[in-house]
Amino acid sequence: MRRRCGQNGTIVIQSGWYRVRWRVDVAGQQERINMTRKIAPVVFDREGNPKPASPEIQRKAKGIVEQSGANSEGRFNEVVVGDVTFLEQAENYLKTAVSRKRNPLRDTISIDAAFNKWVYPAIGNLPLSQVDNLALKPLIEKMAESLSARTTNKYVEYIKQVVKSLKAPNGEPVHKRTWDADTMDLPVVEYSEQKRPSLKAATVSNLIGGSNGQEQALYVLLGSTGMRISEALGLEARHIINDGRTVMVEQQIRKDRPEIVKYLKTNASKRDIDLHPDVAEYLRQYADGKSGLLFYTANGTPHLYGNLEDRWLTPRLVKLKLDEEGMGWHAFKRFRKTWLRGARCLEDINNFWMAHKPKTMSEVYSHLHEDLETRLAEAGRVGYGFTLPKVVAPSAPRFTNTEQVVIAA
Repeated sequence: MRRRCGQNGTIVIQSGWYRVRWRVDVAGQQERINMTRKIAPVVFDREGNPKPASPEIQRKAKGIVEQSGANSEGRFNEVVVGDVTFLEQAENYLKTAVSRKRNPLRDTISIDAAFNKWVYPAIGNLPLSQVDNLALKPLIEKMAESLSARTTNKYVEYIKQVVKSLKAPNGEPVHKRTWDADTMDLPVVEYSEQKRPSLKAATVSNLIGGSNGQEQALYVLLGSTGMRISEALGLEARHIINDGRTVMVEQQIRKDRPEIVKYLKTNASKRDIDLHPDVAEYLRQYADGKSGLLFYTANGTPHLYGNLEDRWLTPRLVKLKLDEEGMGWHAFKRFRKTWLRGARCLEDINNFWMAHKPKTMSEVYSHLHEDLETRLAEAGRVGYGFTLPKVVAPSAPRFTNTEQVVIAA
């Protein structure tokens, strides 16, 4: 748009007239067409030569160009971009976002769900040019009645990305919005009010002691490593190295279907997690005889962690009268982080195990996480904080784990 606006027109002399020439956008084609219009008869000097265009002629020429709409952003949007709706642009944005090379989205499942439930009914049919601060305010008020401040802010960020994604031929955003949280009355995210419950050591011990088989082993693994549940369910026997003392994290399970993917949440998520010798011995016993996934269904496919939360974790937390909003699988990760900090674990190793990327220059420069001997010693020193069964509690799975894994590209 920048190269298509700000035209004053070019004044020429033709057939005894001052004329102005300019270019204008036409619907249905990328190239602009040339326009010309008479301004006034030519004025000659005493020698009979035409005089240059006077300031008055120049002002009239500029007025003609402006009246034609050649410099109008609205006309540009209408005839070049088209009056695309938010729904149309959102579908196009989400489609290209997963295929782009720079920072692609892994999937759009959560965004699709949010848009279908909240955004499309409110502004889906609204022209993208009209999606601004005031247009979002009623939607934000409605979302804030049912959603947390953080979730509401997250959905608004998605909307901003869609509006920004419509580009002019020069690659710049067509709709350059100045988003204002006060005008939209966007809820403030208060850190102290966010639901981040953590399990206590006694609770982890109760969960482990009251379960067996895969469920018990999963609780032990999550409590002693701080792995994300998607990472834990993607763990295979080949990922246990150093005589059981180290677990390699390099893949995870998709949220929506029982499928292994080779990407992780962040770059820092690809890591090695070292175990206390007691936990390592427990895991060796559990993994004995398994050649594929450590956790699998009766059909040999990966578990969906949403199903496991409904069948395993939540009922036990309800029985212990500890179930509350946010008390899901991530509570194990918060437990582990709390335990490591309480044990004064070396911060570089702590962040490495927990998949937290370096923030300070000291953390960036440090290579302490590459020292396996130091990591193993630290894992033995800090411990794990819960009661560990001496023998793996058996279960009776109907399936023998061999080649059962579905792997996605």
